[in-house]
Amino acid sequence: MVLTAAGEPLRLQEVPVPAPGTGQVLIKVQACGVCRTDLHIVDGELPRPKLPLIPGHEIVGTVVETGKTGDQFRVGDRIGVAWLGYTCGRCRYCLKGQENLCDNALFTGYTLDGGYAEYTVADQRYCFHLPESYSDAEAAPLLCAGLIGYRSYRMAGENVERLGIYGFGAAAHIIAQVAIYQGKKVYAFTRTGDIESQTFARRLGAVWASASDEMPPEELDAAIIFAPVGTLVPAALAAIAKGGTVVCGGIHMSDIPSFPYSLLWGERVVRSVANLTRRDGEELLAIVPKVPVKTAVVPFPLAEANEALSHLRRGQIEGAAVLVMD
Repeated sequence: MVLTAAGEPLRLQEVPVPAPGTGQVLIKVQACGVCRTDLHIVDGELPRPKLPLIPGHEIVGTVVETGKTGDQFRVGDRIGVAWLGYTCGRCRYCLKGQENLCDNALFTGYTLDGGYAEYTVADQRYCFHLPESYSDAEAAPLLCAGLIGYRSYRMAGENVERLGIYGFGAAAHIIAQVAIYQGKKVYAFTRTGDIESQTFARRLGAVWASASDEMPPEELDAAIIFAPVGTLVPAALAAIAKGGTVVCGGIHMSDIPSFPYSLLWGERVVRSVANLTRRDGEELLAIVPKVPVKTAVVPFPLAEANEALSHLRRGQIEGAAVLVMD
């Protein structure tokens, strides 16, 4: 499925099977998650994508060929590919161990072709072995919703007992399970009137679930905002205790309105999360089988990618949409 211009539907096209370059692997795609970042790219909210572009950065597939010096995986290995697709290893961020901030990074399904296809190539350095206990479709959301969610969770801080999550979609439903497994109390915030998502959150173990314009019954130690809605930042600040952190977990968010300094005072912190690191991937993929995290997936055939994106845009997906290949 190919994006030729922002704001236009994806087109089903036949394109050549790519050849793996040095350090790359050729992957036969089995499943690819449909992420909100894909929506931001298709809708033109993220600038300068590679065009034409094959979107998709939650890729699960099988290695069918390796390029020169491709020795990290073997033909037949099942692997996952995530959003961060390449870093230079030379810039000041890479040299400081902050590869997620690399000045020359390339991103799967944005500046590199992704997984809305039968085959794709990927840099072997940014591929992951996947837990065997997950099917292809079940593993796909772990590769962005899970990884970005996990990085957001780490950035919320270590001494968190009461965690608020704003926007209870793909990332939230994964990280809520990890947090509860680790003894946290989770408070879920959804759109007003979204009873289904609130029920879903309680089913996963949230101690409270309600609309995002309501205050929780007790102060939170931290909050993660997955919904791309800037007005949630002052709302989350009002809900957290002194010394707490509000983490903005998305790559795109509407403008944050002005708010009184009193909401920030008391050493409260607002921070963003950018991309992910390989450490995030390795840690999350080691944790999820132990919980065990259960991913809720809604499968769509590859040819119905536009329908999957439309459902996501309207908030009609419980858990994560996943494209599955024949």
